[in-house]
Amino acid sequence: MNIWLGFSLGYSVLAISTLIRTLLAVFKKIELNPGGSSFDESPHFSDQAKKILIQHYSRIQGTLGFWKNQAEKYKRFHYYCMYWTIPASIMIPIITQWIDGQPYSKWLPTIISTHTAILIAFHNGFKVDKNFKSFRHGESDYYDLNRRLLDRPETFGKTEDERLNNYFREVEIVRRFVRNAETDNLPMVEDVKNNTIAK
Repeated sequence: MNIWLGFSLGYSVLAISTLIRTLLAVFKKIELNPGGSSFDESPHFSDQAKKILIQHYSRIQGTLGFWKNQAEKYKRFHYYCMYWTIPASIMIPIITQWIDGQPYSKWLPTIISTHTAILIAFHNGFKVDKNFKSFRHGESDYYDLNRRLLDRPETFGKTEDERLNNYFREVEIVRRFVRNAETDNLPMVEDVKNNTIAK
């Protein structure tokens, strides 16, 4: 077998196989991790406050699961793109120096360039890095608020009602931040076209 053809087939098989593994991981549902002791065991709140906090968490639990799954999905695709595009940017200039008159010698740089261009277009068009940061920060910010309320409730106010109201207000801010980031980062046809043309 021609060595150029062998390298081209090897690269294609490796790229496709890792993409399949990435897609399987992307569409795999991630469950929320157990959070340890929560509001029902907290010594800082009355029974009525505990009930309100538990109900509030039950309503946002689905949103937290969605954030976690979205963050994981974008993270996996982000790293897939990084692991392929960075080596490709180094390989292409080197490989082009070895191109000879054989037709197969042009296949490998063409395949690598095409693969890289597609990944960059999808990564930029779907704003993968921005979406990953938005969902990951939203999830992390919520749990930071949650832990602070459990460990240092006095930072939310002096009275129990004040603490609950301030906590709910800050959770709303986090939810609004993620929602705004999600809609701002929606892929637009114009963005995809511009990124493709630029490449």
